[in-house]
Amino acid sequence: MRPALWAMLLLPLSAQAELPFETATAERHSIIQERILDGRVEAVQRSTISAQTSGRIREIYVDVDDFVEADELLVRLSDTEQQARLSQAEGDVADARARLNEARSEFERIEDVFERGAVSRSEFDRAEAGLASARARLRSAEGRVEEAREQLGYTEVYAPYSGIVTERHVEVGESVSPGSPLVSGISLDQLRVTVDVPQRLIHRVREQRTAEVLLNGDRVMAESLTIFPYADPASSTFRVRVNLQEQQDLGLFPGMFAKTAFVVDDVERLLVPTEAVVYRSEVVAVYVVDDDDRVSFRQVRVGRQHDGMIEIHGGLMEGERVALDPIHAQIWLKEHQQVSADE
Repeated sequence: MRPALWAMLLLPLSAQAELPFETATAERHSIIQERILDGRVEAVQRSTISAQTSGRIREIYVDVDDFVEADELLVRLSDTEQQARLSQAEGDVADARARLNEARSEFERIEDVFERGAVSRSEFDRAEAGLASARARLRSAEGRVEEAREQLGYTEVYAPYSGIVTERHVEVGESVSPGSPLVSGISLDQLRVTVDVPQRLIHRVREQRTAEVLLNGDRVMAESLTIFPYADPASSTFRVRVNLQEQQDLGLFPGMFAKTAFVVDDVERLLVPTEAVVYRSEVVAVYVVDDDDRVSFRQVRVGRQHDGMIEIHGGLMEGERVALDPIHAQIWLKEHQQVSADE
């Protein structure tokens, strides 16, 4: 509980001057109600890189558990066929460019004599069509060069993002074709927790859209929630992705189980400081101080703790005072009981 709440709960010293211990008032406060569910950690960026051209595996530069940077070379394929296609395409471009120059010269000659009326309109139209056809053949040849260069580029496979290699699907010397898997990997920079939320809770989760992942006593606030709009037919649960902020050495890895606390409601609870509660064997109790500073030992039912405060579900009423130092309260109670007995 925050210091401001502590200050609000503690009685003024003037009201407890005769007591050798401080007291606090049981008060009701709004408490966030949570439901803790099991989830599984997964990487946002996870992919299998496949071959985009045919060839034989020449070199593999990574293995499982290797960390790679973005744009790092992973695999190299043989490129003999791709180099040959590129050379052929570049030759076609040179031929098309020469034919274009020839067609342009022919057109310019026909155009000059056509303006003087020395050739017919049909001759001019044929020359113009020949020039347009030559230009189209050049564009087509240049397109084939770009395609051949792209296929040649596919013989070197690079990492799309920084991450860890999780599986290698090929060995040196294997032949691959477009679509053949080469390397699988994940990135640990961005993680999320996937949780199956029961149908009875999904409405509250949609309303609140607040969750925290529990990690060894620490809590990591979710950046956002992605809620699937349909239930699993077999389990009647809704898949929820708890998206985390960029990881800062949280110790999470894909595949791990992680408990997630979903906020489902705000409820009123009667609270007292945790140090006011006494645990003796199976008895849970507090020392209650009445308006005349008389101390009594009373059994209570407790619930969850909240930042130094604990819920009281029974045995205590709002406004009643409890001792913050049970040891001194016990001594005070025994002394006054002895005094009463002597009298």
